[in-house]
Amino acid sequence: MKVIVIIGLVAIVTALFTALVFLYRDQGRGNRMVKALAIRVGLSILLVAFLLLSYYMGWIGPNGLR
Repeated sequence: MKVIVIIGLVAIVTALFTALVFLYRDQGRGNRMVKALAIRVGLSILLVAFLLLSYYMGWIGPNGLR
């Protein structure tokens, strides 16, 4: 369970830095940065939904991951 959460966080940070790279390369022209940020938001929502589902299913407890 910890590995899944860590992979999700790494994917979110990677999408964030990808958007930063696109910001510098495109210099405001183009929409690759917007797409990268949209992917980051989607990954964040999926990670929160997964954590909520995991809590309700009993895979994680209130004191952390088991």
